[in-house]
Amino acid sequence: MNEILEKLIRPAGPENGLRLTAEGELRKEIGALFQLLVQMHGAERLVVKAAKLEALGLMRSDRVEDHALALMRLVREDPALGPAPAIEEIPRILEELEDLLADQIARRNVEESLEKKVAERMQQRHEEYVREVRLQVMREEAGPETAHSLKKLAELKALWRTRLSRSALEMMRPTSLDQVVGQEAAVRAVLAKLASPFPQHILLYGPPGVGKTTVARLALEAAKALPFTPFGPKAPFVEVDGTTLRWDPREITNPLLGSVHDPIYQGARRELAETAVPEPKLGLVTEAHGGVLFIDEIGEMDPILQNKLLKVLEEKKVTFDSAYYDPDDPNVPRWIRLLFEEGAPADFILIGATTRSPEEISPALRSRCAEVFFEPLTPENVARIVREAAQRLGIRLEDGVAELVADYTIEGRKAVGILADAYSIALYQAAESGAWPEDLPRARPRGRSRRHPVLPPVTVTREQVLEVIRISRLTPQ
Repeated sequence: MNEILEKLIRPAGPENGLRLTAEGELRKEIGALFQLLVQMHGAERLVVKAAKLEALGLMRSDRVEDHALALMRLVREDPALGPAPAIEEIPRILEELEDLLADQIARRNVEESLEKKVAERMQQRHEEYVREVRLQVMREEAGPETAHSLKKLAELKALWRTRLSRSALEMMRPTSLDQVVGQEAAVRAVLAKLASPFPQHILLYGPPGVGKTTVARLALEAAKALPFTPFGPKAPFVEVDGTTLRWDPREITNPLLGSVHDPIYQGARRELAETAVPEPKLGLVTEAHGGVLFIDEIGEMDPILQNKLLKVLEEKKVTFDSAYYDPDDPNVPRWIRLLFEEGAPADFILIGATTRSPEEISPALRSRCAEVFFEPLTPENVARIVREAAQRLGIRLEDGVAELVADYTIEGRKAVGILADAYSIALYQAAESGAWPEDLPRARPRGRSRRHPVLPPVTVTREQVLEVIRISRLTPQ
């Protein structure tokens, strides 16, 4: 077979006795075109193609007309072409075949170029995909932490370990209801309404610093210890200041009740934003589910927010709504679907504290809550608070110090603050005068935290209390 192609591509020349005639020129042109076909298809494939197109016998012929017909069938891919053209028509036919071959070669070059680009692009995409999968696996194996995030975590933990001191209120706050001074009737009333199989919402009235927050917290702890109350051992006590509660009427943000972050403008999580799924944010009422939500200064809350809170108290759940939520969207996670369709649980007991009079509180709120009144502290109550606080701190008091503090304040919190300031002055004066006990090290011992420093047994005097009173510009009550 290859001999046939060799014969067509290299026709006989003058060297073997043939003279260059017009027919010889045609043979050369036909041979050049056959050579081009061999370059395009390959010798073996071209022979197979010639056999299918019934051109193989024509290629074996010695007539130039048969060679031209074979070339026509191969280029046009039509076995029905015939008969063989006359020799004078061959130049025109060769020109047409040259144009067709030029188009085929151009098309083939374009296709090869496109295939090469497609292959390169596919290889690039494949490498990118493999790289993304590798990074995803690494993230799943190592978690979201990086060297930078771990460094930030270590710095934050170091900051939490370093605390200069404990709050005096924290150290001297009552740890049981029997330590609350001057509010015996209020304590019993709160316990009766909270430590029950059917606890009630409560409003606490009274001046500042008489123990409303402390009684509410300790009453819940006492109720959790009783077997007949609905409060479990992990019932939460969620405390919030009503003066700082802010919300958006468009429900974009509402830390008390909860809100919905849309996937476009409010920065929902990436896996939700990519699928246009809104993300509900649970509020404090859901955090307090099964326990107590304590709102200090509840009378300062926005009236509209109060009404929304009352609706939650009645329905014992929070409902969510969003224009971006599609119940038929298969990309919505089940927990989000549950929140939109059934709401978030919010079954809690509300305890609100206020320094306002009952007439200034919303009637709708008062009608749903039991009311307990805390009495103002007497000078005897304040003096007792000072003495018991000094006992918890391990402070010795000069005679008349507790009564002196009681002359200048009727708030238990303020009285404890005066005692703490006077104690600080006593410590400073003891260190400055060299009266520091010899057996007490000045430096903090190794392993002793700043949160629990070594405290010398100093005595707080009337003069030190009077210095605090002068600095604070207090006047007798």
